[in-house]
Amino acid sequence: MINYKIAIVIGTRAELIKTFPIMLELEKKQIPYYFIHTGQHNLKDLCEKFSVKKPNVTLTKESEKESKFWSKINNKSIFWNLGIIFKVKKELKKLPNLKYVIYHGDTMSTASISIGSSKLLNLRKKYKNVHLEAGLRSENFFEPFPEEISRIIAGRFSDILLAVSERSKNNLKKYWKNKRVILIGNSVIDSIYISYEMAKKNKEKLFSKKRFALITLHRHENITNKKRLSAIIEILSSLKIPSYFALHENTKKYLINFGLFEKLKQNKNIKIIPTQEYSKFIYQIKNASIIICDGGSIQEESLIFHTPCVLLRKSTERQEGLESNFQSLVGIDIEKIREKGLKAIHC
Repeated sequence: MINYKIAIVIGTRAELIKTFPIMLELEKKQIPYYFIHTGQHNLKDLCEKFSVKKPNVTLTKESEKESKFWSKINNKSIFWNLGIIFKVKKELKKLPNLKYVIYHGDTMSTASISIGSSKLLNLRKKYKNVHLEAGLRSENFFEPFPEEISRIIAGRFSDILLAVSERSKNNLKKYWKNKRVILIGNSVIDSIYISYEMAKKNKEKLFSKKRFALITLHRHENITNKKRLSAIIEILSSLKIPSYFALHENTKKYLINFGLFEKLKQNKNIKIIPTQEYSKFIYQIKNASIIICDGGSIQEESLIFHTPCVLLRKSTERQEGLESNFQSLVGIDIEKIREKGLKAIHC
């Protein structure tokens, strides 16, 4: 049996995208790691795409759809995450020589993994559990929800906190004075450049050779609220350049439920497209005129390429981007969109 000293636990596609550069580096240095997948998302295609090994074990049956829970916080998702706590604990017990357990991000499964690998359930554990991308804070429990709460839980139960920026490092030092906090930067930078080079090598085509807007929307607090979602659809009608809406399954579900999908389809300036393979999407972000979104990762990606980005949120945990000239936090305000977003592309 391989003497595994490192375990990496991943639940979602976004977590794998931000962690695969670390996995590649371990493989390059011939350091074996045990790959645990919670089963929240299907990761098979991404493992092949990024040339990382497939999971050693998958704790629950992988979802055939984008996600198991459709952005819902309900009994099903809560009990699933509670189960992950004990499944992770059981799996880690099989690895007696572990030194580090690494997990990423801010999902509910991240919080569960941090608890399952902590001293709370493993009083005699000899390894350190490590939170990658620690310290991001919006200072608002409900924006984003439940991510802000997940980060706090992960911080509480982790031994080592790997911060992405000075701001996040200071956040961690403020809350967890006795924990080991290390500023390492953001692994998504490596992910983006590797993916962008893949796209160029594969000669990916642009959605448009002229100016275009790229739209994504998936936040729980936006898509599950009819009033907010209606306002967002109204905001999108203000765009005067060709726009491409990469539509998540859960977003489409709520648009249909609220009677907004047909209105969106009738907008001749917006083309609805399926969610894109990551390297192709990164290529589009690099070449877009403006990004309209509510996601944290795409906020980071657009900033790296200096693509103007309008955030349909009331607060963000990635506040550094707001200090640049490329990002604006507008909430759900059509006038702010016109003032800040459309001004950026001279519409």
